[in-house]
Amino acid sequence: MGLFDLVSKAVSDPNLQASVGQIGGIVNGLQQVQQAQNLDSDNTNTLLSLVGTQVRSSLKQQQENGTNVSELLEQFGGTASNAAAVSALFSGTQQQQLIEMAAAKTGIDANTIQSMLPTLVPLVLNFLQTGKSTSGEAGQNPVLSGFLDADGDGDVDIADAMMLASKFKG
Repeated sequence: MGLFDLVSKAVSDPNLQASVGQIGGIVNGLQQVQQAQNLDSDNTNTLLSLVGTQVRSSLKQQQENGTNVSELLEQFGGTASNAAAVSALFSGTQQQQLIEMAAAKTGIDANTIQSMLPTLVPLVLNFLQTGKSTSGEAGQNPVLSGFLDADGDGDVDIADAMMLASKFKG
């Protein structure tokens, strides 16, 4: 099941956190970043996919090292810029590699990408929180699980899922 399908199910499940309002806030945040940097949607989606791939890799590694990744989502997921979220997931070297790779693939200036990461990373983490239980009980987050247990082809569909989720906003 794709990430968008998991989020869609979470929106309709009263036991999970996902709501049209939460999705709308995430989409609005993404649109604000895109407009502030005067980027087209293709470059924004490519950048978001690259960030999503690196977030997944980092969360998987942290999970393997015993970190409770749900707590990372709770602490750093949101719609506001948060440089600590980037630092919590990526070392300085990893940040630089992500910036260089994204600049090469999108043509977006490396400084622009660096300035966008503190907003994009919390948005991705917030998106992954949509599967969190509304009861406050620790438990399975199907959106996070689906994201981390992707098919391993390196194609993280976070950008596609956010784009489709923007239809909930309407």
